[in-house]
Amino acid sequence: MDEIVKAAMAKWPEVPACYGWLGLDARGQWHLRDDAVQRAGPFAGANPAGRGQRLEHEKLIAFIGRNYGNCDQGRWFFQNGPQRVYVELEVAPWIWRLQPDGGLCSHTEQLASYRSSWVDEQGRLYVDTELGLGLVHSQDMHLAADWVEQGRWLPQECLAAELPQRFGFVLSPQASLPA
Repeated sequence: MDEIVKAAMAKWPEVPACYGWLGLDARGQWHLRDDAVQRAGPFAGANPAGRGQRLEHEKLIAFIGRNYGNCDQGRWFFQNGPQRVYVELEVAPWIWRLQPDGGLCSHTEQLASYRSSWVDEQGRLYVDTELGLGLVHSQDMHLAADWVEQGRWLPQECLAAELPQRFGFVLSPQASLPA
């Protein structure tokens, strides 16, 4: 976490959290979701209007990545100074890019090591690491297929709906709030 963020948290410890305004899609892209977008539907729903505006500013994306984490309840967030901005996840908290040497690199540029792999009913491939569960980026499926064929990865079958509970994450922190 950035030092400036830690200092802001110490200076203003009681800033309320923010829900529904930031989303992470299955390709590791961040989306800003204003009030109108949130009213259009959930981030992970079938309505593309629920996505919001994809962030493209490289320094902002890097700042979010450096300050991305999770709480004890499995809700992922971006610590924006003193304010915690909970993230709506399309699929999983991490999106993995595969490295030629067998390593994994997250959408936030963090390196991780393979522990296990899972394939869901839609054929999506997930990898569990010391950082948590993530989806393999669609552009890296050819390399993942090679590793499965070589026996380096042995994916187990799973149902996508069971992954959040099994791996301790919340897809929609906003939806998990009491009514």
